[in-house]
Formats: sequence, structure tokens, C-alpha cells
Amino acid sequence: MKYSYYQRLKNMCDTKNSYLCIGLDFDLDKMKNKNVKDLVSLESFIKDVIDSTYDLCAAYKPNFAFFEKYGPSGMKLLESVVEHIDYRSITIADAKRGDIGNTSACYAQSVFEHYNFDAVTIAPYMGTDSIIPFIENSENGAYLLCLTSNTSAMDFQYKNSNGSMLYEDVAKLASKINNDNLGLVVGATKNDHMQQIRDIAPNLNWLIPGIGNQGGDLESSVRVSNSKQGSGLINVSRSIIYAKNQDLDDIRKSASKYNESINQFLG
Repeated sequence: MKYSYYQRLKNMCDTKNSYLCIGLDFDLDKMKNKNVKDLVSLESFIKDVIDSTYDLCAAYKPNFAFFEKYGPSGMKLLESVVEHIDYRSITIADAKRGDIGNTSACYAQSVFEHYNFDAVTIAPYMGTDSIIPFIENSENGAYLLCLTSNTSAMDFQYKNSNGSMLYEDVAKLASKINNDNLGLVVGATKNDHMQQIRDIAPNLNWLIPGIGNQGGDLESSVRVSNSKQGSGLINVSRSIIYAKNQDLDDIRKSASKYNESINQFLG
């Protein structure tokens, strides 16, 4: 029996009692753990982090940029990491894809069939035909960039057109074409606008970055994103994977702390 992405995500969250997503944004130039010096030791370390935390999180989100920077070797590392996660957690490709229809179809094939990710982030700027190839199979998930956590989000996402902001139009479109697999990226630093987005698209799941080093509001993010119909994955990257001295105990403790806080705010 085939399950939609929303169904698979819900099953994972319910089974683990977790709405935590851990961002795998490792950078060799910034590692605190002195045992990690090259791609070989980085691969081993990332896999150890996964083995130490998979029971605490519903999803992992590798950011493609942190693997692409190393060229073909980095992309081989990404393949190995996703294979290691296997079915233990949902995997989200933070790749921010989106292009004309036939190009998006190739991107979708790469993400879902070659790398075997469960979901992917998408930039919706090019419109519906750039999104459909990622969501026509309900088993595959996608998250549209709606209102992002970075400061420069206001350059375009707050633009008013025909009486509504661009991020509002993105939420409306996502709600319209949702195939039980399309969600929104809503930054935790934009908590003043969260309820508005939830009102526009009550049935959509969210992916929420910006917690931890970016200073997003965890409590409001959890409470607003999780409605009767939709839910929110809280993504935490650096505050977990670079915790304290970056040993496995520190990383697990940080992941556990965030998971407990999320569940506390869920009530």
C-alpha cells in the first residue's frame, strides 16, 4: 500500500513523538571536533551523529550547498549520508530547486530517484509548472519557500501585489495545488506573520528554520504551526550539530533538549 508524504511524515512524528528536524549543515572549515579533518572523517562523524540522534528526530535536512562545495566527492558523501539514514527518519533535501517544467522534472528525478530523498525545498518564483513535477506523485514531498528566516526576505516576500503580499500568494497557491504532500517553509524569525499564514493555509504542513543561532521564537513557532489539520517540523541545525565541544554526547543532549521543549509547547 502506498502512503502520501503527509501520511508518512505523520506516522514518523507519531512513532517518535517528535516534530524535530535536524539540519545536517556540516562545514569542515568550522568544525570544533578536531578529529574531523577531511571528507573521510566527516562522513564517519555525520553517520555517528545520525546514529546518536535518529530516535529523537522525525527528519533530517541536509543542505546541498554544504556537500556541493566539495564537488563530486561531496555529492558522493551526500548519497552515503542519505543511504545511512535509510527509513529511520524522513529525509528532506534542502536544495531550493525550481525551474521550467521539464527542468524541474529532471530535478525531481534526481532528488527522489537518484538520491532517494523523501522531500525537497522549492523556490516557487517560476510558478505552478515549476512545482508540479515535484508533487505529482503524492509519495514525494515538497516545501515551498514562503516566508523565510533571513533578514533580506523582505526584499521580495513582503512585496504587495493586487492587495496581498508575495508570501500570502505563495501560501494560497500551495493550498490550492496541494496533493497531500506540499508544505511551506516559514521562518521562526517571522512569528508576527505566522498566524496569518496558518489562517490562509490551515491544512498545510510547515518546515520551520531559524531556531537556535538565528534567534527564532520556538514557542510561538510550535503553537501556531501545529493546528488540527496541519503540523510543523522545527528545524534546528547549528545549535545541535555544533553543540558545545561537538562531541556526540553534546549533540545528543542538545537534540534531546529541543525535542523536549517542542513537546512541552505542544502540550
